[in-house]
Amino acid sequence: MDALPDFSLLRPTSLDEALKARAANPDSKPLGGGTDLTVNIRRGIVAPAVLIEMNQVAELRAIKADADGIEVGASVTLAELSEHPDVQKHYPVVAQAAHEIAGPTHRIMGTVGGNLCLDTRCIYYNQSEWWRDANDHCLKTTGTMCHVAPKSRGVCFATFSGDLAPAFLTLGAEVDLAGPDGRRTVPLNDIYIGFARQDVPVTETQGDGKFFLALRPGEIVTAVRTRNTPGLRSAYDKIRIRRSIEYPVAGVAVALKREGDALADLRVAFTGTNPRPVLLTGTAELCGRPLDEASYKGLDDLVRDQVMAMKTTFTPGHYRRRVASVLARRLVARLFDQ
Repeated sequence: MDALPDFSLLRPTSLDEALKARAANPDSKPLGGGTDLTVNIRRGIVAPAVLIEMNQVAELRAIKADADGIEVGASVTLAELSEHPDVQKHYPVVAQAAHEIAGPTHRIMGTVGGNLCLDTRCIYYNQSEWWRDANDHCLKTTGTMCHVAPKSRGVCFATFSGDLAPAFLTLGAEVDLAGPDGRRTVPLNDIYIGFARQDVPVTETQGDGKFFLALRPGEIVTAVRTRNTPGLRSAYDKIRIRRSIEYPVAGVAVALKREGDALADLRVAFTGTNPRPVLLTGTAELCGRPLDEASYKGLDDLVRDQVMAMKTTFTPGHYRRRVASVLARRLVARLFDQ
């Protein structure tokens, strides 16, 4: 890695100050814990002239969690979220996902907003400047071709690896956004547009591994929120190469409800597999009957059809898909018998 280049650091103390700083510096980057951004700067992947450090903005630092709902500010640290007793009690999938991110020192620094908006990753992208230059820059930086899929006709397949997104997706979360045009609240699933479809132009609803967030210019995530669903059981797990600090080969969040011997509700979401976190569609068809081998077969089919099998990490794509399926089975079985 290279040394950090020169940049200006702004430290607003209110959200209005932060938004004005963003408007005055359109190419700036918001800075939370910097556990991913500063690494990318040192690798020459990005070189913002201005960083806006968000951790002094009080309204972004709050956690509100009880039996009715949860609201988490974007500057809350991952450690604070994972250790919050009411989050652990009422929203275990969120606490577990936060606890599984990287290592203890990363969680002390890393923030909720940073993990929700984590840059997509690829073995051809997350390398030093000299490595990328020697191996021909990829489509996500300054190149013209995705090395993962050379025949993809301009589509980037870099993978989203944030752990919190699938956890909140299974709870039906929304995100609060703020920018030059004001504030808005949208479903969390709507901000992830990395569908990586061939011959589909990039829009606010369709993107790829390079254009994977539907945030408008100057817009930032300020909070994530959701209502509690009575009787919902939830959990998160992931597989990674190094258990302590590595990004997920595949991460799985599951939330379900059992009524008697029947599966009444099932929500499954993945990370580390596609250019966006994937909330499985079609799980409602598995509900309304006992959980049996046919249910697991149906779940395997949904995973096979919706989880991408591109080699964006050092593990084969088909291995990632298989791991995702096995993790989903395990979590569903465990929660159903809980």
